[in-house]
Amino acid sequence: MSENQTAPLVLTQNLDDADGFYAALVNAHTGLTKSQSDALNARLLLILANQIGDTVLLRAAINKARTEPNSQNSI
Repeated sequence: MSENQTAPLVLTQNLDDADGFYAALVNAHTGLTKSQSDALNARLLLILANQIGDTVLLRAAINKARTEPNSQNSI
């Protein structure tokens, strides 16, 4: 893929162990206050955004999440 191209958003299940990931995520929040949980989510989001590293793709994901907050047709 060239520098000017961005991979499309993957909106179908793409985790090799979605249940395990969900369990780890829930476990990470166990015993935290709402404020601590929110901070964990923010840190995790920034770590994953850095891992992705594609600002165009990240903006597309933000827009998708914001415009379809209750969609059952995607992740």
